[in-house]
Amino acid sequence: MPQPPRKPGEPREPGKPREPGKKIWVAAIAATTALAGALTALLLLPGNGGTSPHPVSADEAQRLALARFRAYEASPAEVTVRLPAAETGDGTITVRAVVDHHAHRAVGAYEIVDDTRTVQGLLAWDQEGIAVARPPAAAPGAEPGRTTTRTPAPDIVTTAAQAVRRAGTLKREEWTRRPYSTAPLDRALRLVVSVAADRPDDAALLARSGPLWLRDERLDGHGYGVFSGPRPTQSVSASPADDSTLTYWIDADGNLRRVTARMSPGHYATVDFVATRVRTVVPGAPWTKG
Repeated sequence: MPQPPRKPGEPREPGKPREPGKKIWVAAIAATTALAGALTALLLLPGNGGTSPHPVSADEAQRLALARFRAYEASPAEVTVRLPAAETGDGTITVRAVVDHHAHRAVGAYEIVDDTRTVQGLLAWDQEGIAVARPPAAAPGAEPGRTTTRTPAPDIVTTAAQAVRRAGTLKREEWTRRPYSTAPLDRALRLVVSVAADRPDDAALLARSGPLWLRDERLDGHGYGVFSGPRPTQSVSASPADDSTLTYWIDADGNLRRVTARMSPGHYATVDFVATRVRTVVPGAPWTKG
């Protein structure tokens, strides 16, 4: 005969088993708790998306390996270089240019600003060195050797596209060429034309060279992963990030947005790239003959 249902609080008959549903429910809670703990531990492992700097994971290495190739694909592209004008940190140098990684050349305008002066002009550079456009002849009655004032002259350019158009009107003899020096500006310009590659890097080899994921950051409303570059040599230092002078901002698709280079302790050059190609073409001068 069927037994009447047990009233709440009524003791279970001796030897009567627990309801199967409750046993399953208890087991499910235990399994969920264990899974949550395992996922938390996995996320905190180095290279698996933790919040602290860590050696790059396989996915992060692949993202880093694409960055130089993506920069090559995106050129010609606008680039802005900023760095201190002096080791003391007084003043700034800004270069706005167009770089063509296919031709390994760039042309742009520079501006040096400090407490007393503003100096502006055009420059071009490639893998071999830098060319500076000769300044225009002084106006009649102008004081010889006087630097440019803070009010730009009518022909001074303020954008990369203007710089390229102005440079395109100059003849080869209007440029003065020189090899690279060890000055911070020269090192920053050399970085601009050497940062790209016509094929992706080997992600596995790159991961073994010591790059680190540092953090996530937003620039202009877009998210980027910030990576320290590969170390030139393996070090036993407790802080491997200190061995790399380069830091990269790379989005989820491998597009390179920014590179910073440590010029000296506490002093950095920042190189910003636009996300899309530009139609402006780098002119032939000062490289054309004749």
